[in-house]
Amino acid sequence: MQSESLSQTPALTLFPGLKPPHKTLLFHKICVLVITFLAYASFHASRKPPSIVKSVLGPTLPSNAAQVSNLSSYDTGWPPFNGTQGTHRLGELDLAFLTSYSIGMYFAGHVGDRIDLRLFLVFGMMGSGFFTILFGLGYWLDVHVLGFFVGVQIVCGVFQSIGWPCVVAVVGNWLGESKRGLIMGVWNSHTSVGNIIGSVVASGVLEFGWGWSFVVPGLLIILVGILVFLFLVVNPESMGFVHPGMDIEMSVDTKNVENLQKGESEETKLIDSDNSDSSSAIGFLEAWKLPGVAPFAFCLFFSKLVAYTFLYWLPYYIKHTVVAGVHISHKTAGLLSTIFDIGGVLGGITAGFVSDLIEARAITAILFLFLSIPALALYRIFGSLSMLMNISLMFLSGFLVNGPYSLITTAVAADLGTQSVNDRNSRALATVTAIIDGTGSVGAALGPLLAGYISTRGWNSVFFMLILSIFFAGLCLIRIARTEIREKLSGK
Repeated sequence: MQSESLSQTPALTLFPGLKPPHKTLLFHKICVLVITFLAYASFHASRKPPSIVKSVLGPTLPSNAAQVSNLSSYDTGWPPFNGTQGTHRLGELDLAFLTSYSIGMYFAGHVGDRIDLRLFLVFGMMGSGFFTILFGLGYWLDVHVLGFFVGVQIVCGVFQSIGWPCVVAVVGNWLGESKRGLIMGVWNSHTSVGNIIGSVVASGVLEFGWGWSFVVPGLLIILVGILVFLFLVVNPESMGFVHPGMDIEMSVDTKNVENLQKGESEETKLIDSDNSDSSSAIGFLEAWKLPGVAPFAFCLFFSKLVAYTFLYWLPYYIKHTVVAGVHISHKTAGLLSTIFDIGGVLGGITAGFVSDLIEARAITAILFLFLSIPALALYRIFGSLSMLMNISLMFLSGFLVNGPYSLITTAVAADLGTQSVNDRNSRALATVTAIIDGTGSVGAALGPLLAGYISTRGWNSVFFMLILSIFFAGLCLIRIARTEIREKLSGK
């Protein structure tokens, strides 16, 4: 059984006032939500720099990429990402990171269900920060070897994969099911907030050299990692509270905590005798067989393909698209791309709220997915007419694209990881989360790679790929949505 004593969190030793009975269960829930929010926001902030520096590293594409008339324009950029194959190399760089990230996700979830989540999360944050900084050092070391950048991204992807299963498992430990969609929708805005912070920071220091766009976010995640090490408490039981699924709070005082610790030996005997039930960590293949896991995992495959194509290529697209007859700067393109993430924040919150209101996760996800198809088409067709039109349609696209993405990676994953067929086994949270997000990350790896190759034929082809992916994402949930509709009609 995974446990954590009060002494394992340094802050509880340094600040005794944080322990029960001085602080309530609600206080600690809020602390966990804030700390994990900051942790994963810093992960995404350190993941954003590659998209910001693409327009500096890569070649300058002619206005009509399908008919290259001026090959000399390809010579600009940072070798080996300049030249006619520059966008291909940038896409392969994204593939290197996201492939190792998606593979690492499966292993991270399996390990996360079996060891101290706090230490494992800190390990991932420190490694991510170090290798993000190392990538940026290539600027000052004047590195022009593709293998260096690919190698750094591969290792960085492995460390980054540790973050998501850990934070979802910790939050799942502390939250009950009541209004989980809304709460986790708000909490999951850390993805977009991290993207915004990463975009603003990376764009702000880009003029001093693209290396700074990696170093500063790398230092940021290391600093937040220290905060996590000091303050994060993995589960409520270790603080003397009952599991939040019971929706009550123990009247905890110092004597209760002492009694809890004294009863550990007796509790351990009971746990050992029932090790095959809720205390045992579920196997990888068993988790795949849980109802709903596979459909939502494959839905996220296509949804994340779209979301990560925007994450890695939107600033580059904006820089190389004429808006109201004007080409904008590298810095402005990076800052403008945050509008997509701002829309994503509100989209994730709205999707969570709607899914709680109608109590139907699949129906909510399909609604957002199918509405995003015309939104993306409108953005491609009319986004270049004016800056106002570009911003409005980019916001709408982010709102609709990130809504189901946010819902599936948080509330849905938590629901599936603690469903009744699993005897409400929270030990499955990290494994189920890793399966869903790991499968989604395979799509995330393919999206930016394909965009790098397809963009040389024109951006219409890229948007067609994105729209087709969203359509398939919706199809994956049709059967579950039909079940939800039948349950609504039958009054269950």
